[in-house]
Amino acid sequence: MAPIAVGDSLPDGTLAYFDEQDKLQEVSIHSLTTGKKVILFGVPGAFTPTCSLKHVPGFIEKAEELKSKGVDEVICISVNDPFVMKAWAKTFPENKDVKFLADGSAKYTYALGLELDLGHKGLGVRSRRFALLVENLKVKAANIEAGGEFTVSSADDILKAI
Repeated sequence: MAPIAVGDSLPDGTLAYFDEQDKLQEVSIHSLTTGKKVILFGVPGAFTPTCSLKHVPGFIEKAEELKSKGVDEVICISVNDPFVMKAWAKTFPENKDVKFLADGSAKYTYALGLELDLGHKGLGVRSRRFALLVENLKVKAANIEAGGEFTVSSADDILKAI
């Protein structure tokens, strides 16, 4: 499947997270994005160096600026289970705005056409690193990295597209 691109409709899918009461929840992407301006960014794995030290912190630091430009939601997805995503989110105590959602079986990542086979590194199928700007389910910007690079999908890069 071709990777999601500018002009495409965002596919629906179900992702998981733990709520404030520590209850496992499932949520549809469309329920979070319909009628809204949303940043959806994906990372190859929780607790990995680039994801933890650069990609996620950038969106946390720029969340207020993104909101000032009309962004309603900032969502991080990764091909990890919801327990891992919950633990990873706790490592960012300053975070107030980024939602961490788990795509445990990579079904949604496949629906986006953004899977990355890292089996040769013992990691299995993961997500390519990316950042999408989505307005009412339409992709307005698709900043998708090649391999494990981090050159076009940062919060600063997506701010240029808004």
